[in-house]
Amino acid sequence: MLQSFSIIFSMAAFFSFINYKWLKLPATIGLMLMSLATIILITLSKSIFPDFYMFFCDMVTNSDFKTLLLDGLLSFLLFAGALHVNIDELAKEKWSVLLFATLGVLISTFLVGGLTFGAAQLLGVELPFLHALLFGALISPTDPIAVLAILKKTSIAKNLQIKIEGESLFNDGIGVVVFAGILLLADMGGHAMESSLGTEIGILFLEEAVGGIVYGALLGFVGYACIKSVKDNPQLAVMISLALVMGGYALASIIHVSGPLAMVVSGMIIGNKINIAANKGATQKLLNEIWEVLDDVFNGILFVLIGLAIHLLKFDMGFLTLGIIVLVIVLLSRFVSVFLPYSLLKHSERSPLKTVTILTWGGLRGGISIALALSLGENSSSDLILYITYVVVLFSIIVQGLSIGRLVKKLYP
Repeated sequence: MLQSFSIIFSMAAFFSFINYKWLKLPATIGLMLMSLATIILITLSKSIFPDFYMFFCDMVTNSDFKTLLLDGLLSFLLFAGALHVNIDELAKEKWSVLLFATLGVLISTFLVGGLTFGAAQLLGVELPFLHALLFGALISPTDPIAVLAILKKTSIAKNLQIKIEGESLFNDGIGVVVFAGILLLADMGGHAMESSLGTEIGILFLEEAVGGIVYGALLGFVGYACIKSVKDNPQLAVMISLALVMGGYALASIIHVSGPLAMVVSGMIIGNKINIAANKGATQKLLNEIWEVLDDVFNGILFVLIGLAIHLLKFDMGFLTLGIIVLVIVLLSRFVSVFLPYSLLKHSERSPLKTVTILTWGGLRGGISIALALSLGENSSSDLILYITYVVVLFSIIVQGLSIGRLVKKLYP
């Protein structure tokens, strides 16, 4: 796995250089496009260089995308992204973020799942209803990694940016609970008692979501206290922050709380406290610089891997057709799942429909959806779900990611 990781890291650095010098695309999109081009070239050369093709296939397989993202990169990327989220600004949008991350995810899950099941039936593609709901659960939460990476390059209004960022950072907890609950029901063959299932999902929510937030707050305050006590030693402060992320995330899985939510909460607490005027200095400067570098490095690795891992899919016209239909379903469901919670609140925006449109188009999907799809067993329609997940993710990152800036300028000239 180390050899595979090293090669992918080298490719990410090389692609980043090419993108910076010539392509001038948003980094994540440029890296993924070059990874897709690499896949095409290697596949075309299969008959000429079969040994190289097999080496490449083994490299991607050995990299273990699901484990690498969920147990490795995710903790660093979420912490790095949360470091720069202003808690005071987030508090102003707290009800929007809360409704989008809870009610919005639930609405989207059942809309996507139900409509995808119907589309599969029309096309004659075998997809049980519970498996369609599993897809709805894994594709509904917006990916904070993709969202934060793309938003850095746009001139979107601050309050709108906070809505999108806040939702994407916090909706993972709800998404995981819904996904795990439906997966539990699917594994039981749909014959579980509703009362016992509801109890288990409720306990799971308390453990994962609420527990993750409380645990993250504890990590944040303890971590900041330790960093503050060594403020005259910036290098040690950086080491403490790294230990907090690595050790804290590992411990979260042991005590069964949400590691992603813990990293978001602890990152926001530490970031806001070290960036206030009284604490600015060498430690604050080095921490921000190191975590910005780590954010860029791990983002590069992740999006190269998303592009490379597409070779795991086998071409199937029925799957592709369903995937294209599902694209429309996901976007429509996203619009409804944003519009309904948004309509429950009072807003200062003069054009609510424009805001909902931006929130819909800016709700990107990324590596987390793919990782959850890869975690499914063969008895959960895993090949089909992975295929249509990839279709949605590629469209989301490339098309929506490239056009969100232009859409903002068009709607808010």
